[in-house]
Amino acid sequence: MSSDSQSSFVEATITEENSPSSLSELDSLPSSPTTSSSGESSGDEEETDAEREWKESLQQLELLLTMVVVPYVGKYFGRKCAYWGWAKFMEWKYPVDVVVTNKTTFKGTGAIEAAASL
Repeated sequence: MSSDSQSSFVEATITEENSPSSLSELDSLPSSPTTSSSGESSGDEEETDAEREWKESLQQLELLLTMVVVPYVGKYFGRKCAYWGWAKFMEWKYPVDVVVTNKTTFKGTGAIEAAASL
């Protein structure tokens, strides 16, 4: 191979757009390495593919948390807090005891109601 085919450069003619100051800016641009083995470039490429897939996985996990899990959990605990607060208010306002007879049914009903509108 000749040296002309290996080196890459840009020849610019001097016009009003290409003043000597812009030509010096062109010379100061970083150049990519011209010598690299095929093994190094494929290893770097695999690394970037793995990094890209990792970032996509994290983005999907973030979307799952923000769009599904957090609203569901917030709604569940919000209702639980509201039921507790209403029971405390009713006990204060009226001398009535609020008793939950079956706690698993109460918790299950709250979870089903929270998921019903999602």
